[in-house]
Amino acid sequence: MPRPRSRRGDTARRGARGARSSAKMDSQASDDEAASEVLSHYSSASETTSVAEEVTGGEAVDEQAQQEEMEDKLKECIDNVMDKSAKTRQVALESLRLAFSSKTLFDFLLERRLTLTDSLEKCLKKGKGEEQSLAATVLTLLCLQMGSGPEGEEVFRSLKPLLISILTDFTASPVARQSCATALGMCCYIAAADVEDLVSCLACLQGIFGTSCRKEPGSEPSHHSPLLQVLHCNALQSWSLLLTICPSTQIKKILDNHLPTLPLMLSSDNVNLRIVAGETIALLFELARDIEEDFFYDETDLLCTKLKALATDSNKYRAKTDRRKQRSIFRDVLHYIENGECHEETIKFGLECMYVDSWARRRTYNAFKEALGSGVRHHLQNNELLREIFELGPPLVLDAAAIKASKISRFEKHLYNSAAFKARTKARSRVRDKRADVL
Repeated sequence: MPRPRSRRGDTARRGARGARSSAKMDSQASDDEAASEVLSHYSSASETTSVAEEVTGGEAVDEQAQQEEMEDKLKECIDNVMDKSAKTRQVALESLRLAFSSKTLFDFLLERRLTLTDSLEKCLKKGKGEEQSLAATVLTLLCLQMGSGPEGEEVFRSLKPLLISILTDFTASPVARQSCATALGMCCYIAAADVEDLVSCLACLQGIFGTSCRKEPGSEPSHHSPLLQVLHCNALQSWSLLLTICPSTQIKKILDNHLPTLPLMLSSDNVNLRIVAGETIALLFELARDIEEDFFYDETDLLCTKLKALATDSNKYRAKTDRRKQRSIFRDVLHYIENGECHEETIKFGLECMYVDSWARRRTYNAFKEALGSGVRHHLQNNELLREIFELGPPLVLDAAAIKASKISRFEKHLYNSAAFKARTKARSRVRDKRADVL
């Protein structure tokens, strides 16, 4: 298992290559068929993945045979990342992405990390847009699997220059640059060994999204193509993630330089960029108040006016789902800036739960959720890196009886859902009656 990470600075407050397969894929159909065999092992990440759960007809599945089969398929995928066919490489990368996001594979990857890192480097250097994007995503997950010890640091240090090179290359594929922005932030957060690495990554990411909050006197904020807006959104998300592990001295500089300019991004025509900008502003206020309890920002009134407009936005030219999502987020942002209270969210996984009760914790959890997808619950239960970051303690050791006792039968779920539906209908009916009386 990866060595638990000792967080830096102010973070205490936050929370070679094997032999090729003898039978090569001859067509696109055979590529997809080979991938489906691996994907089938990882297509669903259940909330509890103990072998004790996998019982059919009262007999336990042969764990050893299943483990060997899984490892054989992963070895084949790692070999295929170096295949001459671009389609085969992409299929292998997608299979690895799904496997890494849904399982903890530290022991298996420990002796293969250098081979895989070299293969990913070649995909990033010589591949096209989609292949580069997948390679950057797999790199993020490899770093997450290796953890914050020397192994993860080695992976990050070896590919950091290449990630920065692609990210800052304006001629590179926008899709590849988007994934590299995410990978740079995540890998730096997990495995950066010193403040110099952190500062250099912050500067690189700021240089990407900075054009979205640049405005000449008397002019409108800059507008960009949809692909560039997604890139700026990813860069800002990674930048804000790294803010959560910055030392206080660095936070003070960032507040002076960026708090006056970030509100300009609230005028973007991209809903996700507006939302990420709002969440980042709330995070900066939270970090500032951690340093100085009586923190005061001169332009707070003007900022709150903008936030209120976004929290009550009813413009018909925006999609209904975008309006709903935007209003919900900006109500939370406005409430925090005015009252200092953060909306609390409860995350349940297996027999455990954790509370997301700060903007720093929220940004961190969302970053790992976006990287892991449905596998985030498995990693919260079993990955020591995530459990250390979110202060969950060592992984729980559960026997089959405890797992079985924690499960709710389908009939019990049906009864619970029926009761909840009736209660919700009654409550809404009362509200509707009151509205009718007012009218």
